[in-house]
Amino acid sequence: MKLIVGLGNIGKEYEGTRHNIGFMVADELAKRWGITTWKNERSAMCAEHRIPEKVFLIKPTTYMNLSGEAVGAFANFYNIDPEDIAVIQDDLDLPCGKLRIRRKGSAGGHNGIKSIQQHLGTGDFPRFKIGIGHPERNASAVIGHVLHRFGKEEQPLIEEAVKQMADAVELWLKGDMDAVMQEYNTKKEKKKEEPAKENN
Repeated sequence: MKLIVGLGNIGKEYEGTRHNIGFMVADELAKRWGITTWKNERSAMCAEHRIPEKVFLIKPTTYMNLSGEAVGAFANFYNIDPEDIAVIQDDLDLPCGKLRIRRKGSAGGHNGIKSIQQHLGTGDFPRFKIGIGHPERNASAVIGHVLHRFGKEEQPLIEEAVKQMADAVELWLKGDMDAVMQEYNTKKEKKKEEPAKENN
């Protein structure tokens, strides 16, 4: 059994904001899996999928800072191990649209992750991070930044990142975390071919 958690803030006013990138990936997965109905369960919007293993896809409805209430409730009730819980989050310290995937780690100042760690009693759960860029090194700028929507020039980057992260989560569901990190943590850049040198 697996649990996929898309982090974000519930409510129309937060739709499409930087802090809601986890919700965007959850919605992309739901679309791929033909899910049209979500139910409210254990402080989250929840949908189920089978691959054939049962997978819970959730969007906590507690607001970001209390996300761990929903994650802990699902983990405890269904006896889901931390390593089987994929958390999709925004990351201020990554450039906009860049992906980074880790088996575990610290909260890194992310309040949603802090809450999950508190409720699970461990930080040993996979993190699927999408960069949202960093404005300035002061708290007030950060708060405004994460609650704003992406700019027009950022939209193509984010749309592509959401699709790639959904691909990464689907690969994770196949059971090979090493393959996921190797594929999506490496920025693929085509090397420019040097012109052939002539022999004199």
